[in-house]
Amino acid sequence: MSPGTRAKGSKDDAPRSRRGSDEPPRSRQSPGDAPRSRRSPSLPALVLVVDDVADGREICAEYMLFRKYRVATAADGREALAQAFELLPDVILMDLSLPEIDGWEATRRLKGDERTRHIPIIALTAHALKSAHDEALAAGCDSVVTKPVMPRDLESEVRRLLDGRAAEGHRS
Repeated sequence: MSPGTRAKGSKDDAPRSRRGSDEPPRSRQSPGDAPRSRRSPSLPALVLVVDDVADGREICAEYMLFRKYRVATAADGREALAQAFELLPDVILMDLSLPEIDGWEATRRLKGDERTRHIPIIALTAHALKSAHDEALAAGCDSVVTKPVMPRDLESEVRRLLDGRAAEGHRS
């Protein structure tokens, strides 16, 4: 099976059309398996996309898959925490206005935990005011991107943070 294809009968075998917001998000991991933050250089980075709006989550996830990242998704802050602790993604794209636990609080919890504090978090927000950006950075986000965002600009920010993290790893 070539990278980016799915095995028959897998969770991802379902049609890739837009899903209603009441349908639970599915986890996507392609190409490669065993997603861990300490991945081998041959595995693409794992991106956790967190957004309560199904269309936004789907668009972002599909673009990241298209650009050859592995992708997992979450629809609220509680699910984001569970996915982050289980998968240890390489970067998290975190919407801030989420049900259950908002993105600010989810970020604080992730940055406060030894297992996940090293994971770069990019806040994705429609809040354009500087105060919202400052609050996201104060919560622990490594970067803030205002929606709507061009997919290639979002990928550039993901790459910038991943490259910075790789450079830090070479220094230690």
